[in-house]
Amino acid sequence: VTAETEDPNHSSDDVVDVVSRLIRFDTTNTGEPETTQGEAECAHWVAAQLAEVGYEPEYLESGGPGRGNVFARLAGADRSRGALLIHGHLDVVPAEPAEWSVHPFSGAIEDGYVWGRGAVDMKDMVGMMIVVARQLKRAGIVPPRDLVFAFVADEEHGGRYGAHWLVDNRPDLFDGVTEAIGEVGGFSLTVPRPDGGERRLYLIETAEKGLAWMRLTARGTAGHGSMAHDQNAVTAVAEAVARLGKHHFPLVMTDTVLQFLAALSEETGLSFDPDSTDLEGTIEKLGPMARMLKAVLHDTANPTMLKAGYKANVIPATAEAVVDCRILPGRKAAFEAEVDELIGPDVSREWIRDLDSYETSFDGDLVDAMNDAVLALDPDARTVPYMLSGGTDAKAFARLGIRCFGFSPLRLPPDLDFSSLFHGVDERVPIDALRFGTEVLAHFLTHC
Repeated sequence: VTAETEDPNHSSDDVVDVVSRLIRFDTTNTGEPETTQGEAECAHWVAAQLAEVGYEPEYLESGGPGRGNVFARLAGADRSRGALLIHGHLDVVPAEPAEWSVHPFSGAIEDGYVWGRGAVDMKDMVGMMIVVARQLKRAGIVPPRDLVFAFVADEEHGGRYGAHWLVDNRPDLFDGVTEAIGEVGGFSLTVPRPDGGERRLYLIETAEKGLAWMRLTARGTAGHGSMAHDQNAVTAVAEAVARLGKHHFPLVMTDTVLQFLAALSEETGLSFDPDSTDLEGTIEKLGPMARMLKAVLHDTANPTMLKAGYKANVIPATAEAVVDCRILPGRKAAFEAEVDELIGPDVSREWIRDLDSYETSFDGDLVDAMNDAVLALDPDARTVPYMLSGGTDAKAFARLGIRCFGFSPLRLPPDLDFSSLFHGVDERVPIDALRFGTEVLAHFLTHC
């Protein structure tokens, strides 16, 4: 069965229909303003869904034409309490249709999943936000505190035309906001127990690595390609990139990672001893989750782009590389010193994009409310903190002093390699997980 397409303005309070409709808006973010169509059409549709039930949404564009954002506020019972921000981004990364089983912007509903680019990153949460916001308004429910729903642009390219622009230019939109929830947390990870059973752990994001895109530049002497040459910029930058790409940064255990490993140890009976020489071997026993966990034990520096030359027989005067760096909380100065030693004196570096890491504690009333909401729908589960190896718009909102969490609840099948779906081919989200998440989110927002 494929999603209905006959009415582009179709409204529904079924989260499956809403997520499918959101996916059919092609909000691809290429990272280049001239080739990014923007989020405007999708944002206007979101605003219409909210206005239909009585909200007064504000639509605004952030730093460029078509970079659409929508904000709506629902007044709470205790206006003296800090407001809660619930945020989701409307843009998605590119997708190549020829590689997919279904068209990436079809929003197809097949085999128990909603398929398409953005299904897990993050139009699933955006759909849940819309449905719950509509339910609260229609039912006349007054939440415990003010709720601010934010649907924003440009997260997939660091938020320069999205969350960071909004924080810099429209901080009034966040008046009174003290806490926030957003993407890449609240999903389940099923782990084996020593008694032969299983336990669902729901991972609440309380930390994320810093995101820093670094440009390396080498300068040499231009010349003819047939000549012996010991000042070749291409060679210099290639050697620096190779050293960086092969380097293993030191193992560092943050508070969040230590808490996560302690919870895993309690549930699985495995020993995750930071001093063990086989720590990463033990982590491998976790299956697909191991890849995500290994990424938060070290800083990483992955070369992603190279640029040099203009003709096969001309040695260029300059060569460049771009390296995607993800830095653990508290490690920035040490990381930079290590990088400088690796690249050497003949290669310079500069930050193209430099967004700080973030970490908060796993405690307080909001954490209790998230835990209670999950257990209300999945009583035998457990919530645990974890660190995201990537980055989210939380980096922008934290600049305003807002305490941020990743909480987009999904109860996932035990055998689903969830992390591989982010930016992956055949991205999809289970229908049952969407409906579960909508119920959890509704419980949470009425008890937060």
